[in-house]
Amino acid sequence: MDRLKFGIISLGCDKNRIDSEIAIGKLNKKYELVNNPKEADIILVNTCGFIESSKQESIDTILEMAKYKKLYNCKVLVVSGCLSQRYKEELLDLMPEIDIMLGVNNYDKLIESIEDFLEKNSKVYHLEYSDSLLQEGERILTTGKTTAFIRISEGCNNFCTYCVIPKIRGKYRSRKIEDIINEAKALAKTGVSELILVAQDTTMYGIDIYGKKNLNYLLNKLSEIEGIHWLRLLYCYPEEITDELVEEIASNPKVCKYIDMPIQHICNNVLKRMNRRGRKEEIIENINKMRKAIPNLVLRTSIIVGFPDETDEEFNELKEFILSTKFDKLGVFKYSQEEDTPASLMRGQISDKVKELRENELMFLQQQISSEINKSKIGRVYEVLVENFKDGLYSGRSYEMAPEIDGEIYFKSDIDLTLGQFTNVKITESLEYDLIGVVYNESC
Repeated sequence: MDRLKFGIISLGCDKNRIDSEIAIGKLNKKYELVNNPKEADIILVNTCGFIESSKQESIDTILEMAKYKKLYNCKVLVVSGCLSQRYKEELLDLMPEIDIMLGVNNYDKLIESIEDFLEKNSKVYHLEYSDSLLQEGERILTTGKTTAFIRISEGCNNFCTYCVIPKIRGKYRSRKIEDIINEAKALAKTGVSELILVAQDTTMYGIDIYGKKNLNYLLNKLSEIEGIHWLRLLYCYPEEITDELVEEIASNPKVCKYIDMPIQHICNNVLKRMNRRGRKEEIIENINKMRKAIPNLVLRTSIIVGFPDETDEEFNELKEFILSTKFDKLGVFKYSQEEDTPASLMRGQISDKVKELRENELMFLQQQISSEINKSKIGRVYEVLVENFKDGLYSGRSYEMAPEIDGEIYFKSDIDLTLGQFTNVKITESLEYDLIGVVYNESC
């Protein structure tokens, strides 16, 4: 008897991607993975429920996949993740198309739920939540053979006034160092050479189980693993970046000189309304300290515009800061008024039109900054991870580029290269976000 086939659609952040990879690892032991949902008997949609646009994308995807039950092979529609955890009652009432619904830490019930539904043809729901659980397990990567995200903690204790993550994912809880190391070793044995550390707040790693922030120590131990070439940090809170962490990044050759630190705003009044711990003076001091201590450091940040009561003066202060700081990478997001958050009840909600104007203004500003920074790279030689080959052109990333968000380097080579290898590339041209080059041989 042929095995049932399954497909997964993963929405949202890198942490959600890891959950999806764990789900694939479980399902693959019993069913056959397919990339085309038209072929799948079982379709799992791992949802995001963070902001309005991501919620709408999740709902649209669920409804689209529900059609596959009539048009194609789908027998079981499974919905999991943040949207189902956050809106379980609403989804139960409004979306009868869903056969199985799981929360953010119920993947251990996945196989059992599918078998139960197939046997009894009755809806199955597992939406129990526990702050003591950490979602771990054997994964099948969706990031190719050489790059993997690795989660170092779950949940968040920051309680920013615009954010629902603590309500969905629970309190902050770190994974044990030995568990992370064991997972990293297993990934390295499969050929992974780039590990990207993720959490809701990576800089607080270890505070709950070791009594102190331990990210620098974790990086040091991970760098000892044979086969790991790059270690990359995402989601660092600027005010929690310690001198020890800066020193580890600066001195450890395997740690990418790349820090993603979402600041969200720079005006102290806005930061206070957001319940962010850092303040403008501290953020600027930390940026200057890091740039001084870490040569060729690349800084990425994200900004929220249109937060309640954001005045023209506060927005202009943010704009001037971006102009003077010149972040290498910067993302801009419009504030989303999310129910069950303190910010949703604040006076002075900003119109969608003003939010969009401010978003466009900052993105145009950053395009100019990025173009200027990229022009300065012409003539430089970068070590590049080769990831793709198409139409006679290779593409890949340097340490300055996180996957899917930071652009790529496109280059030619007179010799055949293997996907996953590292090679030196000399930059010959620059675009707004991408670079163009040629393989560089020092003997030439």
